[in-house]
Formats: sequence, structure tokens, C-alpha cells
Amino acid sequence: MVQVRTGSTEDTDAVVALFDANIAWLVERGRSEQWGSEPWSGDPGKVTFVRDLLASGTVTIAEKDGEVVGASVLADHPMPYVPATDEPERYLKLLIASPAHRGEGIGHRLIEMARAATVAAGIDLLRVDCWSGGDRRLVAYYVSEGFTPTQEIEVRPGTSVQVFEWRPPS
Repeated sequence: MVQVRTGSTEDTDAVVALFDANIAWLVERGRSEQWGSEPWSGDPGKVTFVRDLLASGTVTIAEKDGEVVGASVLADHPMPYVPATDEPERYLKLLIASPAHRGEGIGHRLIEMARAATVAAGIDLLRVDCWSGGDRRLVAYYVSEGFTPTQEIEVRPGTSVQVFEWRPPS
């Protein structure tokens, strides 16, 4: 059974390991455009990026039998490449789950927890973004989770992200 706990920058190595596992999974399927083909654990800049990401908001760690199998970061501001809104928001800056545990609902549970935290804070807007290239499976995933696509942003030449929003039912 998956358990969740509050995380911190002390979880950097475990979250980097999730990136490494996902990169290997994507490479095996010929889909290295999203995060590249090399493990992030060997790149000090990527490790620092993950540590800084974990320091930027509320971290939730999902564990199964003592193994970190998912992580999320919920913040009160978007990623630097996403324009701010004119209303209070929560932004899901990270959502990652172990590919070895695909289909177990880990991402869904972390999204539901982000929604609940957003509503509990009295905020009516939760946003997230994802890589929008390739076969767009990631875009379809967020749509299936009830998010509405809003804008697509080029983050570097040839690479774009899709921004989504979710609002609680009235």
C-alpha cells in the first residue's frame, strides 16, 4: 500500500532516482525528447535543479514498502517560464511517479492531494504544465485527470510545454 508523507530537500537523491528511472523508461520506448537520454544523477546541474524544485513549495512523497515511488511539489507560484495570473493560485511544479509502479494511481493520488490542499487554502485555481511534444500522451493524461489546457509555451527552440488549469466544481 502506498503511504504519503511530507518531504523536503533531504529527498533530493530519491527524487533524482525517480527522474533516472523515468528517463530509462522513456529511452527504452524511443521517447528521449522529454528529459534526454542520460541519467540526471550524473549531472550536478540537474541534481541542483531538483533540490531547488523541492525547496520551492510543499513536497509530498509517496512510498511503498519504504521505497520512494512518487513525489509532488505544490507552490503558490508557477514555474519561471509560465506567466503569473492575476488571482491567487497553486501550481503543481512537480509530479513524478516510478515507472515500475505504473497503473497504481500514484500520480492520481498526488494530484488529488494537490487539489484538496488548494481548496483547503480557499484558492480556486490549480495549474500544472507538462512537456507537450512527442505523442502528447502526457497532455492526454492531464486532460484525463480533469485539467483543462490553457496555453502552450515554447521553453526553448523546438520544446514546448502545455499549461493546464483546474478549478473546483461550483
